[in-house]
Amino acid sequence: MNYWRERSVPYRPGQLKPFKVSRSKIELFMQCPRCFWLDVRLKIKRPEGPPFNINKTIDELFKKEFDVYRAKGEAHPLMVAYNLKAKPFVHEQLDTWRETFVGVQYVHEPTNLLVFGGIDDAWIDDESGEIIVVDYKATSKDKEVSIDAGWQISYKRQVEVYQWLLRKNGLKVSNTAYFVYANGRSDLDGFNDKVEFRTKLIAYEGSDIWIEPTILKMKACMDGPMPGVGSSIMGGECEFCAYARERTKLTITELQRRQKTK
Repeated sequence: MNYWRERSVPYRPGQLKPFKVSRSKIELFMQCPRCFWLDVRLKIKRPEGPPFNINKTIDELFKKEFDVYRAKGEAHPLMVAYNLKAKPFVHEQLDTWRETFVGVQYVHEPTNLLVFGGIDDAWIDDESGEIIVVDYKATSKDKEVSIDAGWQISYKRQVEVYQWLLRKNGLKVSNTAYFVYANGRSDLDGFNDKVEFRTKLIAYEGSDIWIEPTILKMKACMDGPMPGVGSSIMGGECEFCAYARERTKLTITELQRRQKTK
């Protein structure tokens, strides 16, 4: 069956066909099992914010830029500037790995979950021959960019899932991942139809030890009843679930008020 490129449908407990779970769904589960359950079982999704079209454009331009050096078999100037002994990785499946709804895939047999994630890029270490997971990020801040903020744990888990997926596909993968982080400058005199960026290379030492047990917990959640509000793995209460609960209370209160005034 050609399920590798299909969009996922609601999960049915006991189904025989592997169920697709994206890297972002793993992150959703880490944030809130209830939101995850509603998504995979009923296709009720969290409200989405506006699309980050500028970030998407920067991602695409980065890919084109690094692909030039990939075709040459040479290190990108950013690698040279940071004294990184590596080159863009050449692989026949790279374009597939980059596809949002395809990506790097692996069927986790104990759970029958097809885990996938679309990577931004992969480099290869000149000395060890290990594959390096690379993720592009873009922002605009007055201060130096970093990955040290608490909320950026999701960035770290993101590259760790990619490392795990590539390893499950038989590749020798470095524990060190890199973020190519572009920071838009607001200190210039004017716009003049362009935005200038400073790009920083940030190394991160990843560990995928948490992924296997998390997938097992996800499957148990999918097969069970809907989790309650406040059951977050990370601790605390999910703001989306809390809002939905309070909004439901207001709706019920309003209906009761209307019935009394009839």
